[in-house]
Amino acid sequence: MNKLYYGDNLDVLRHHIDDETVDLVYLDPPFNSNASYNVLFAERDGARAASQIKAFEDTWTWDDSAARSCQEVIESGGKVSEAMQAFRVLLGDSDMMAYLAMMGPRLVELRRVLKLTGSIYLHCDPTASHYLKLLMDAVFGPQSFKNEVIWKRSHAHNSARRFAPVHDVVLFYSKTDRHTWNPTFEPLPQNTIDQWYNNVDPETGRRFNRADLTAAGVRTGPSGSPWRGIDVTAKGRHWAIPGFVRHLVGDAETLGALDALDAAGRLFWPKREGGMPMLKRYLEEAKGASAQDVITDIPPLNNVAAERLGYPTQKPEELLERIITASSDEGDTILDPFCGCGTTIAAAQKLKRRWIGIDITQLAISLIRHRLTDSFGGRAKFQVIGEPVSLPDAEKLAHDDPYQFQWWALGLVGARPVEGKKGADKGIDGRIYFHEGDTTKTKQIILSVKAGHVTVSQLRDLRGVLDREKAEIGVLLCMKDPTAPMRKECASAGFCTSPWGTHARLQILTVEDLLTGKGIDRPPSQTNVTYKRAPKAELFIGENRELFGRS
Repeated sequence: MNKLYYGDNLDVLRHHIDDETVDLVYLDPPFNSNASYNVLFAERDGARAASQIKAFEDTWTWDDSAARSCQEVIESGGKVSEAMQAFRVLLGDSDMMAYLAMMGPRLVELRRVLKLTGSIYLHCDPTASHYLKLLMDAVFGPQSFKNEVIWKRSHAHNSARRFAPVHDVVLFYSKTDRHTWNPTFEPLPQNTIDQWYNNVDPETGRRFNRADLTAAGVRTGPSGSPWRGIDVTAKGRHWAIPGFVRHLVGDAETLGALDALDAAGRLFWPKREGGMPMLKRYLEEAKGASAQDVITDIPPLNNVAAERLGYPTQKPEELLERIITASSDEGDTILDPFCGCGTTIAAAQKLKRRWIGIDITQLAISLIRHRLTDSFGGRAKFQVIGEPVSLPDAEKLAHDDPYQFQWWALGLVGARPVEGKKGADKGIDGRIYFHEGDTTKTKQIILSVKAGHVTVSQLRDLRGVLDREKAEIGVLLCMKDPTAPMRKECASAGFCTSPWGTHARLQILTVEDLLTGKGIDRPPSQTNVTYKRAPKAELFIGENRELFGRS
């Protein structure tokens, strides 16, 4: 079963992921000192991303927690300890040191869970890549380094007094030299197509190049025999039938295979007498160019890309598809310990891999749920671990982190949190936008989340906000059962109507209601435009379908 964990990835790795059970790790740990990453959700028309939700603060600062983490790594001994001590001398009590202290123990755990045939791809930017490479050398050993992959993430970027920074770095390491590797290909450049495939078949109009039917070296037997008056042995060569046309010749021996290819119109005969025949290799049969360690053929997500969900660090699925295809096989397990909006998970699901995702925010967990539902419907089977499953669990989450409780509760009803800044919500914790039937008019449901004691006065406040916002429905999500005055207040608010019937304007849902699957009395969910919908996934069928330069 695929698993999505809510929690600190270090804790999840140590307590939930067994040794040598993962085939491939991809991670894109955030680093951008003194910056906040925000998740962007679809605006009221369901298309444009405008509202910003504070998902997590990417501020790795040197504090007591960072110092304790660093000390733990140093006291563990070994090469990682030596690397961390050297970093401490070089970097001192800096934010970068805090970041490396956070990464050190996590990389050690990721090495533990990798199979002997496993690989790890660490995505980072040049700000931290050189430090992370040294740390990876300490954890995996310099001999395990395979590539520093450069991905051109931007086509143009202005920068004062330096060359414009337009790339990310992906560090590729394997656990052993027995790691899984599947050659992958990228589309042929147009100039290569123009130069190589410059012949046109007069009968079919298909472009082709002329491929050799022989290979170096003299052979005895059929592959060295003369054919149609051509003595390949005299030329110091032998007949060699390329594998990509074997389906045309079946079990035929070499000379019979040549006859079959000629009968199928796949041979190009030169005009001069005695010339060597060549094989017509059609453009659509080309796998493409071997994928290189500088990736320029996968563009970043533009603002109108179908798969863009508004997550600021979101990577294109095609980039993850290339990595997953190269370093894993169908049925293998892919792990992303910083899974964010779930691009790795979506790519793994599409490519028929099992997956494990970990994220520390309920907002990310909710976003991934929506992405998997939109893209795969019921085909994506997974279990969420770490979320509240009982009232005591919910009470603990509310006590430990009220914002995470709020995001969890809103996520259960498909609502989008409002701006996370305290005091900026004007009495609203979440919103749901929807359309009725074919109308383009967008309507909304507003939500308030209360973890503590709730009184009728707070419900009256929500009713006032409901009127102020001209919303269709107002919902209070709370921990305790409503009192009789609260139920009376809901009844007095009246009803709104839709093509699906009447719905109470003011509603109360408790945590127990949410845990038992009860939802808002509202128009059906298919009219929900709160989240930008991820596109439906096209599943890749069969192992031999080329992923890059598809034919």
